[in-house]
Amino acid sequence: MQVELINKGKDTLELQILDEGETMLIPLKNQLLSDEVVEYANYNVRHPKLDTPVLYLKVRSGKPQNAFKKAAKALSNTYKEMLGQFSRQS
Repeated sequence: MQVELINKGKDTLELQILDEGETMLIPLKNQLLSDEVVEYANYNVRHPKLDTPVLYLKVRSGKPQNAFKKAAKALSNTYKEMLGQFSRQS
């Protein structure tokens, strides 16, 4: 997943998520929203084939980039765990 910074404020981030669709954006948004410091997290895709999704994030406290990193790491760990369980069962 490639991420490009569009705009960064004191408590906000606006990121373009390159080469990804809702399959990755929905879990990322949900993971962000599960963090108590995150006030708002959502994404916008105007046209799924023509436009690049943009993720919007606002935090109540701390740095928004830390919340994003925390969510991405948590998702990565979840997927690694799922892959490990699948590999053991195969």
